[in-house]
Amino acid sequence: MTSSLTGVLEGLSAVEATVAVLLISVVAAVGMEFVVLRLARRYVATTDGEYDDIVIASLRAPLVVTAALAGVYVLTQAPAVRASVVVDPQLLDDLFGRPSLSVVILVWAYAANAVVNRLVAAVNAEGNRFDFAPVFSNVWTLAVLVGSAGSLLWLWGIEITPLLGAAGVAGIAVGFAAKDTVANFFGGIALYFDDTYKIGDYIVLDDGTAGTVIKVGVRSTTLLTRDEVMVTVPNAALNAAKVTNESAPQRRRRIRVPIGVAYGTDVDAFEALAIDVALAEPLVRDSPRPRARLRSFGDSALQYELLCWVNGPTRRRRAQHELNRALYTALAEADIEIPYPKRDVTIAGGRGSDGPAADAAPDDIVAPDDIAAADDGGAAPPADDAV
Repeated sequence: MTSSLTGVLEGLSAVEATVAVLLISVVAAVGMEFVVLRLARRYVATTDGEYDDIVIASLRAPLVVTAALAGVYVLTQAPAVRASVVVDPQLLDDLFGRPSLSVVILVWAYAANAVVNRLVAAVNAEGNRFDFAPVFSNVWTLAVLVGSAGSLLWLWGIEITPLLGAAGVAGIAVGFAAKDTVANFFGGIALYFDDTYKIGDYIVLDDGTAGTVIKVGVRSTTLLTRDEVMVTVPNAALNAAKVTNESAPQRRRRIRVPIGVAYGTDVDAFEALAIDVALAEPLVRDSPRPRARLRSFGDSALQYELLCWVNGPTRRRRAQHELNRALYTALAEADIEIPYPKRDVTIAGGRGSDGPAADAAPDDIVAPDDIAAADDGGAAPPADDAV
């Protein structure tokens, strides 16, 4: 393609070729900005989706830069220009030709990475209809980086074969030195293909760590706990741990509110009252309908559980708090007792100055009247005279 463009410039002087190429480049850049892209933006404004808007916005810069810098490269390849300059043609390529193409490659690499990342973010923002994990963006970024680096090396004539051999040796060394990073990277990919979680899910790890997934990176996953503390967990640890995703397959979650009522309570009236309290709570879903279940006969109470559903795992604690308050008030108004353990304490004997009293038979216990008689100096009456 370059040879056909330079063939058009044959027969022109260096000045004429320069003016022609620069004029064509400026016209192409202006036409791309104010004609092609404007028409494209006007067209995508009539569509419902935002994906085409993202593509047009991301490709604007590379299209304009390519239209402008392509002329510089073609100008360096024109025979009239190469023959008339005072510098070596190879130096002309090194100063203008290859740098212009290098800028074009870098701009297109940045645009390709940006457009895919923005599309993935837009798809994820739509919810669960498409399940793209952000780790796909990280893999795409790595692929674009490797591709642009290889293109630049080829453009500047750097032999890649020796670099591949050195990269193999360096890769082994880096693999041992950065094995944790490599493990985290492949752990993130495994989590993506296993569909373990996605951004916005509330997960619980086997060590008790729980939080909402707010970021999935190449090396780690970031959780936001209920205390608004950010916890960074390596992907390798997540891949090896037991992960409970409380936001899947549905976000609704059931809560259990234990409560005990006294023996003798009208269980039908109590169950109806508990269900009415649950239905009156705004955090509780009407469907599935709340239920009250008698679980066991306790030492002091009938052990019940009030089962109901809420919209999301993060609402369970708040809903349980509100239900406990409402149940306490409702049971008090209905005169339904919430029993608690009671103990009767019996004191078997007293404690004297010389220590605990020895076990004595009932006949050996001294009556208070006998103690009073002894204090008066009289003898204690015999046991037969006791009234």
